[in-house]
Amino acid sequence: MILEMKNIQKAFDGLQVLKDISFSVDSGEVISVIGPSGSGKSTLLRCATFLETIDAGSIRYMDILAAATGAEGKAVYAPKKDILKCKSYFGLVFQQFNLFPHFNVLKNLTDAPVLVQKRDRAEVTEEALELLRKMGLSDKANAYPDQLSGGQKQRVAIARALAMNPKVLFFDEPTSALDPELTGEVLKVIRQLAEENMTMVIVTHEMPFARAVSNHVIFMDGGVVVEEGHPEQVFGDPKQERTRQFLQNYNR
Repeated sequence: MILEMKNIQKAFDGLQVLKDISFSVDSGEVISVIGPSGSGKSTLLRCATFLETIDAGSIRYMDILAAATGAEGKAVYAPKKDILKCKSYFGLVFQQFNLFPHFNVLKNLTDAPVLVQKRDRAEVTEEALELLRKMGLSDKANAYPDQLSGGQKQRVAIARALAMNPKVLFFDEPTSALDPELTGEVLKVIRQLAEENMTMVIVTHEMPFARAVSNHVIFMDGGVVVEEGHPEQVFGDPKQERTRQFLQNYNR
């Protein structure tokens, strides 16, 4: 098991956004998290990646207990060195790419592995060029982000996350900032990664894609997991009325 989140609770200004959420991620799994806007999907991802702190519950990465509810009923986080170790286990791809505008594409990919992981620059550069080839961006190594289309930027962002050799990749609505044509480019790359058994957790509003690419689907609404299971069950024969309602609205 790469990640286990148990009984996660998170509130903002008294509003409970996550209410007792539990899920786990095994090696090679592709999990899609679906649900209406405001259901807590992105907050769950932000808690999993330490961009937000949980109020209660536990987070475990591999052999490290990163956070757990303490004696006072509030989550207590592990020491900084343990959190840094946990962060080395995952990569995160955002909606808005978050590339460094003043670095060319190759430098966007190679800086962190060299500076953070202290790896050999020549080896990292070779791996980065191979990743760009895989993303269909061999000719863009020396381009700057403002010279790329949205789909190209997102593929660079995926390559940058992969350059750190993570055990799991998190995607937060990776296509929401893209038009339909560019969306296809990015989904093709994610589908290819799934075929290569890359472990992924994808928050997405692309229902046909989630159905096709996932081993497991989690449907969230109102800060709780309403339904989860194999994509064919969740999409083809949902057990909960709320799931049926949501998918009907989506399929119109």
